[in-house]
Amino acid sequence: MTRRLFALSLLALVLVPGLSVPAFAASKTPAATPKEDISQAITTSYSGDSSIQVGIIVKLKDKTVGTVEPLQEADAEKMLGVVVAPDAAAVTLTPETGNKQQIFVATSGRYDVLVSNQNGIINPGDLVTISAVTGIGMKADENQAQTLGKAVSGFTGTQNVISKVTLKDSLGHQTTAAIGRITIDISIMHNPLQQKATDFLPAFLAHAATTVASKRVSAARVYLGLAILMVSGFVTANIVYSGVRSGMIAVGRNPLSKKSIIKSLFQAIAGGLIVFIAGIFAVYLILKL
Repeated sequence: MTRRLFALSLLALVLVPGLSVPAFAASKTPAATPKEDISQAITTSYSGDSSIQVGIIVKLKDKTVGTVEPLQEADAEKMLGVVVAPDAAAVTLTPETGNKQQIFVATSGRYDVLVSNQNGIINPGDLVTISAVTGIGMKADENQAQTLGKAVSGFTGTQNVISKVTLKDSLGHQTTAAIGRITIDISIMHNPLQQKATDFLPAFLAHAATTVASKRVSAARVYLGLAILMVSGFVTANIVYSGVRSGMIAVGRNPLSKKSIIKSLFQAIAGGLIVFIAGIFAVYLILKL
């Protein structure tokens, strides 16, 4: 009976076109390579100025729906993504309200981004954030709150340089930063390098430290600088107080030595001021470096 059923099945395969028997055993032919996940290659179309270049980091323009503009350092938390070429992604989402001038923005995936060496050499694996140059990225450290993603390629500032820009800090010091283009694995998130202790720093201390250092400073450095300043102030006060007290006592005991006593008093005050100035300089170095 079993043989008869098997023979009928073979006959059906021959006579009925398109009929096939399911393959229960694994096929010896290698499976086709799965296609790339296009969810990592989706861009969104926005309105924008025609001067916005490919590779610029952008944000949504305030009070203007569906329009982007280059991101500034002060608005890092509003980071949206990177401008890419229209054909850079497999899928593009275009809003119905879009106008003729369209800017295509990627919020994830690997794309080329304009960066600078403002914060040092960028190595593969380094986190990248927005720099002082509008729309241009740089290496992130613990002083930034938001990051764009991780660098896939590096930028030293000496090779593959597109242009250079001159930057000036709050003290008027000028530095030259090189601008280039590297590939970044875009994944916008809070900077994991940022120290949580900064949240416990009073606003006035954070503002004062930022003003002095021209950058965001960790709470540990601020408190260390404050401790040094207090110690130097205490030592200076003790030196001046001891000098004045000893001078007054010496003048009372020996009025004829008034000139030499006053001279010693001025020397004590000068010594105290030197200690205090040294303390201020040490605080500056701690915050600045």
